Amino acid sequence: MGKVLESAQWVIEHAEHVAIDEEALRRGARELTKYSLDLVWDGLHFRDGTERTVQYLFVLDSLNFCFWPESRWRYRDLDGYVALATALKDAVVRGDRILDAAFLAQMDRAQLREILDGENEVPLIDERVSVLREAGTVLQKKYNGQAARLVERAGRSAEYLVELLAQDFSSFRDEALYRGCRVYFYKRAQIFCADLYGAFEGQRWGEFVDIDELTAFADYKVPQVLRQLGVLRYSSELAARIDRREELLSGSREEIEIRAGTIWAVELLKRELEKLGKSLRSFEIDWLLWNLGQREEFRKSPYHRVRTIFY
Repeated sequence: MGKVLESAQWVIEHAEHVAIDEEALRRGARELTKYSLDLVWDGLHFRDGTERTVQYLFVLDSLNFCFWPESRWRYRDLDGYVALATALKDAVVRGDRILDAAFLAQMDRAQLREILDGENEVPLIDERVSVLREAGTVLQKKYNGQAARLVERAGRSAEYLVELLAQDFSSFRDEALYRGCRVYFYKRAQIFCADLYGAFEGQRWGEFVDIDELTAFADYKVPQVLRQLGVLRYSSELAARIDRREELLSGSREEIEIRAGTIWAVELLKRELEKLGKSLRSFEIDWLLWNLGQREEFRKSPYHRVRTIFY
């Protein structure tokens, strides 16, 4: 994912609102050595070792965005990503057609509401319906209705799989313009690769020869933790807006700088951790930071808020 990393570095070198504190970076790396990387595959996700798992993860990662708006959507007393993964797993177990590309292509609002039934309505539900319709339509047209065929076409290359997702599905085309230059994030596309790797333990549809090339997944939870660690520093104006829980515009310079700073900071953390004798790949550091973000001590500062389908 060279262009993701290169564009993130370029943004942070020209940023006005976000900076990386090098001393805090070193402290943060030492802090991270205290924690182990705990994966959440068992129990949370649908996982049967077949093509159905690939399809489930594709649907899950198609919908993996924007859980923060109030009033918070909850499912079985869960919220956020965990609620989504659980709701979709329950739908599969019930025998709902959520893994059927033809069903997805004709999805309507009422059907998605029924699948994601819970307390309050899931945010951006109309956008989620559109995403699923596109997913089902493209899978039928180009991949015989199966996300497994999409993964197989990538030929064990995570980078090529990300490129295919961005090329064929507009909802995965997570790009932005910053000072006239294109910036690449591909958050959900990269997460799909990492999820496959985790679900299949690096085998079959989870085998990628270049899995090490994945970057951090630029969302709103990981930069919250990086800010708490002091690694990401915001301008006083941006910090005040985030602390007031003011929404930022999707594609604004502030948002792009936060996301680019997240990717580049994780790359620098990886290098610092290597110096300390702890070898973690960027996506594993992302997993670690995301897990820490579920703890109250890493939620003292709010996360930035953007209404978007990309994260």
